[in-house]
Amino acid sequence: MIDSHCHLAGTEFADDLEAVVDRARAGGLAQALVILAADDGEELRRAATVSTLWPEVRFAVGVHPHQAAKFTTGPEAVADVVEAAIEHQPLTRCVGEIGLDYHYEFSPREVQRAVFRHQLRLAARKGLPISIHTREATDDTFHILEEERSARLGVVLHCFTGDMAMAERALDLGCHLSFSGIVTFPKALELREVARDIPLDRLLIETDSPYLAPVPFRGKRNEPMHVGQVTQTIAGLRGLEPATLAEAALANYLRLFRP
Repeated sequence: MIDSHCHLAGTEFADDLEAVVDRARAGGLAQALVILAADDGEELRRAATVSTLWPEVRFAVGVHPHQAAKFTTGPEAVADVVEAAIEHQPLTRCVGEIGLDYHYEFSPREVQRAVFRHQLRLAARKGLPISIHTREATDDTFHILEEERSARLGVVLHCFTGDMAMAERALDLGCHLSFSGIVTFPKALELREVARDIPLDRLLIETDSPYLAPVPFRGKRNEPMHVGQVTQTIAGLRGLEPATLAEAALANYLRLFRP
């Protein structure tokens, strides 16, 4: 199995990281993509400990839309920040998570859009795929991806929670969809339909640890080993053995991130 999106370098795992990694590997995880905030020096430094404990992990580096306001006076500077972080971490295989979030609007929308564009252009220069965070910003997200011709690099809509119409739009653009523990929630009926019906070669699985713990761990800190619940749920929806789904997700991960 793989976890295509987790935050193992976050402070939430600082006290027991080795045990978390041990549980993940014992649970059958072969690899994981760990998300790093390019504007967080402490997190970037903790990444070295993560890779020492789990040599197979690879990293995504970017500035989250919640932090875009840091670049209000010069959105283009975000590219320098992310590029420096990439150079600091040679195991980087992705620019992310980046995108737009109009739910909380911790950063002005116009600044979010500019910061998003500059990171997409950096990914193009580096030839790296992209991990997208989009919340209540579907039209602008797709519009910018189309204008920047980013799909050719490989795009993942992380923690996908949209309906089939959004999924089809993403698939038409060439995106992959990554499903988190939300798909295990009994009331997530539309999301379950999407996970059941999209092409298997566009599907990824993730935890978004430490967030979004799946059933039966809701309300607790999430961790990579819980990706097994996501795998089992989607496999059941599709009438597949969990091992078959895990193998497909791993193949998609390897193709996208070339770890």
